[in-house]
Amino acid sequence: MLRVDVAKQFGEFSIEASFASEGRVTGLFGASGAGKTSLINMIAGLLRPDRGTIAIDGEVLDDTGTGLHVPAHRRRIGYVFQDARLFPHLDVRQNLDYGRRMNRLADDPAARARVTDLLDIGDLLDRRPGKLSGGERQRVALGRALLAQPRLMLLDEPLGSLDEERKVEILPYLVRLRDEAGIPMVYVSHDAGEMRQLATDIVMLRRGRVTAFGGTEVLPGAA
Repeated sequence: MLRVDVAKQFGEFSIEASFASEGRVTGLFGASGAGKTSLINMIAGLLRPDRGTIAIDGEVLDDTGTGLHVPAHRRRIGYVFQDARLFPHLDVRQNLDYGRRMNRLADDPAARARVTDLLDIGDLLDRRPGKLSGGERQRVALGRALLAQPRLMLLDEPLGSLDEERKVEILPYLVRLRDEAGIPMVYVSHDAGEMRQLATDIVMLRRGRVTAFGGTEVLPGAA
């Protein structure tokens, strides 16, 4: 269960958003500038709300009333950005291992094998990011986040920088993550087609406000 009830001011723009989701994939949907990235940055702990609370599975991570703010590195949240953000000087195997080492987790070869099989990246392990396609880089970024053993994954428009062919390539892997990885996700996009294929709950954002919450029927163009 993810519970968010926050407000934050950014100059003339403000966010006032409240929702609770138990979905496997909670989609944050809205046009550019709707506040989607700012909202997941608050969930991640990278931004502090001016007012409100954030909780995951009953554990409060932010509570401005008491001054509680759990720092990002203690939230056990995986974050996959639009541009993958792999380390160019490390090969894929080393990139995958980075999150585990940063979180001081024991090496788990079985978990690594499951993730590489799930994302079909076993044949990429000796390559560096510069030798990967955009879709391959995103699959490695997903694997790195998974191997850090998060309780929640945040995906900020992970297909946004890819062409249509690469989007078609990687979407099945995201669906597989939803169905097989067992880790809830928050997925940010302004693409209704992606949301219909992937999300189980939809939070509609417009100008920093939640305008609708529900299944895919709340998306534009839904029958």
